[in-house]
Amino acid sequence: MKELLLLLLFPFLLTAQPTTFTNPIIPGGHPDPSICRVGDDYYIVNSTFEYFPALPIHHSKDLVNWDLIGYGLHRPEQASGVVNLVDVQQDGGIHAPSIRYHNGLFYIITTNVYTPEDKNRPTDMVNFVITAKDPAGPWSEPHHIEGAVGIDPDIFFDDDGKVWFVGTHDTGNPYQNGIGEIWVQELDIKTWKLKGARHSIWRGACDGCCVEGPHIYKQHGRYYLLIAEGGTGLNHAVMMATSDTITGPYESNPRNPILTSRHLSNKNWVHSTGHADLVELPDGRWYMVALGKRNDRDGDSNMGRETHLMPVIWEPAIARWEEVRKDVWEPIEYLWPVVAPETGKIERSDTPLPFPNKPQNYNDTFSDNFDSRELDVKWNFRRVPKPNTYSLTAKKGYLRLYLQPTTFSLREQYSAIGIRQKESAFEYTAKMEFKPKLGQAEAGISLFLQDDHYINFTVKIERGRPTLQVIAKGKKDKGKVIEKEWLDDYQGHIVFKLVSKDQQYHYHYSLDDGATFQPFTTTDDNLIICRSYIGANLGIFATSNGEATKEYADFDWVRYQGVVR
Repeated sequence: MKELLLLLLFPFLLTAQPTTFTNPIIPGGHPDPSICRVGDDYYIVNSTFEYFPALPIHHSKDLVNWDLIGYGLHRPEQASGVVNLVDVQQDGGIHAPSIRYHNGLFYIITTNVYTPEDKNRPTDMVNFVITAKDPAGPWSEPHHIEGAVGIDPDIFFDDDGKVWFVGTHDTGNPYQNGIGEIWVQELDIKTWKLKGARHSIWRGACDGCCVEGPHIYKQHGRYYLLIAEGGTGLNHAVMMATSDTITGPYESNPRNPILTSRHLSNKNWVHSTGHADLVELPDGRWYMVALGKRNDRDGDSNMGRETHLMPVIWEPAIARWEEVRKDVWEPIEYLWPVVAPETGKIERSDTPLPFPNKPQNYNDTFSDNFDSRELDVKWNFRRVPKPNTYSLTAKKGYLRLYLQPTTFSLREQYSAIGIRQKESAFEYTAKMEFKPKLGQAEAGISLFLQDDHYINFTVKIERGRPTLQVIAKGKKDKGKVIEKEWLDDYQGHIVFKLVSKDQQYHYHYSLDDGATFQPFTTTDDNLIICRSYIGANLGIFATSNGEATKEYADFDWVRYQGVVR
């Protein structure tokens, strides 16, 4: 009776249980998602290109709450040999992985794209497999699949015991006959060698641009081939074909594309949707994960391409009409997947939860006091870092970032480390202790996307005096000083604060451990957006700007709080 009276007097005690979830399910730069299920556990892996650690692996029990549990390439030696992430070009590196589980072992198959600085040498596309018993790691050394041409491979375990490599072969002019055609060949997973004949099986639904990203499934007694087509921009799309044998011929789905945003307005909240994978739930339901780019800044996004989730149903559709006898035709009908059957597109927040009793609990926060002896799993570098780039033990409770002569430049390893930006509006703060004696020494916070797209908010020693500066760089300039002033009151410690709101970045600093902040400058928030494969990172940075030194910057803590809208 008392409980009933309380509810009548205070109806706000009744909190409605959420019934929908918000896309993207994995925000920030997480493109080219591939998904697999083992029992009630789901795992997603994404492309990382030149970043290291590479191949982030997220785990979920409900498809809407995802935790980063590790990386496929997490040891420098995995990425310093046949797989080269040491001096790889930007937008090269790890492309479009597939994650699969078979007989107690996890497999990730992917491509490392490496273009030598010597223009007379061709680009190397190294297709390789790594394996692990636990998806959190450790993962094996890369198994190079020699003779496997192209990019974006898939590995398919057939029910007859055969294992197939599914690849994308470059056929020439991407706007004439497609960037690729899909091919299959048997793979010996004991020797990691291809065997038997190679079969070209499909050039896409439109025989058009950029056929890539294949996945094969066996359902309803048939083989289904899922691909990406149309390029990774506004014409991106997901297509499907089917065959009664894995080597084809494959028949195109008459409803293609099964997912795209090319027919929507350029003002739609998400665009460039495509490059997908499918997963079946234990109860027989299906879902798709696919990349998409949020339209939150003049048709683009600082977060790059992110991972989204849509429900899928299977429906019959006529594939073709077949003449069974003279002038008598019968329809040939197959089951095909229908993505987001209620609306036909990726929805921001109106899609029902996959599991009604498991609501989404997304909270975009990150903090690190550097009290651990190991780096938090969310930190990443551009390329494999040089030895002794940082230390978590040199000063207890601090991350020591050693100054290197290198700075942001093409193909270089430099002292920058970041976490992925996950929302347009955020507040990012970091406390630094930095008392250099060397001229040109510089350290602070950084918002970086590529070698030639970054904003650095740093303390720099010039003519023996500390200065505070903001420098922004894009492809059209060599580095523009936005604001600079002398810091005559600087005593060797500073708190940086970067606030992103209303399409602007606001730069603040504190010399009294964060008790009071001084405004420094303001810029637009689209300074480093470009057509990159991955999104921006918020991090810390240090350089000696070309001089050899043993100096360093100590970071006491960093804090990030995004605003989900």
